[in-house]
Amino acid sequence: MSVRAKAVGVASVCIAALLPIGGHAEGIDTEHLFAFMIGSDVGNAGEREFQSQTTGRFSKASGNYRAIGQEFELEFVPLPNFRIELGGTFATHDIFGVPGFADRNQFEGQGISLDLRYRFLDREKDPFGLTLAAESRADRIDETTAAPVRKYGTEFTLAFDRELVPDLSVMALNLTYQPEWTRMLGTGQTEQESTIGAAMAVMAQIRPGFFLGGEARYFRKYEGIGLDDFAGQALFVGPTIFLKLTDRSRLTANWSFQAWGRSAGSTAALDLVNFERHQARLVLGVNF
Repeated sequence: MSVRAKAVGVASVCIAALLPIGGHAEGIDTEHLFAFMIGSDVGNAGEREFQSQTTGRFSKASGNYRAIGQEFELEFVPLPNFRIELGGTFATHDIFGVPGFADRNQFEGQGISLDLRYRFLDREKDPFGLTLAAESRADRIDETTAAPVRKYGTEFTLAFDRELVPDLSVMALNLTYQPEWTRMLGTGQTEQESTIGAAMAVMAQIRPGFFLGGEARYFRKYEGIGLDDFAGQALFVGPTIFLKLTDRSRLTANWSFQAWGRSAGSTAALDLVNFERHQARLVLGVNF
């Protein structure tokens, strides 16, 4: 069976798991419930939020590698089922002795982003929630190498979710495709790459406003925006917590490690060429 056929089969099983088991009860809001993934909820018309999102990526095959991105975002819901998010990111890199990377210790403004989401299916009325998200980015610093670049990309995400047990637990599935175009300012060299992925999460409400669960995310990276030449693959797994701090604020956190991976032409059990060994995210949001 081909890799593409296997991917379609896995996605079909995941979507089938989201089909109705019983009636739906209102209660869980999945808009900000996950750390690296997204839910199908987009907020109510008229809502506005400020969000601080810190993402850390740590450890390559050798040497010292640490990259931390700090993004500040404003979210608006101008119309029912439609959300707009504007963001700006600053990045800190500490790189020393990593093969293929220049040594760097710097803090720079990385780039800006625009995230548009539209909810097609609402869990209150339909078997499961379904939202299409398109997040476009323009960066002046490469998020991995910290090299000066002109980089443009868009991540397209289909987000499915449904409550497994009303008001108690929820399951989510994300399918992603991310093409990117990069021009290196130092050499003028240009390159294109793309990443596809599938991610699943389950969260359970331990007590009102406190959820505990986990996320599993699988990625395949290619050279070329049309999935031309396979570059590597990785599976990340890790726990997620969500805590409602007050009626207007919330906190989400996740720490994931690369459980399995392989780069093209390598027999190593991890892909530390295209991905990191550890990834972490902390999100703090406030309604205003």
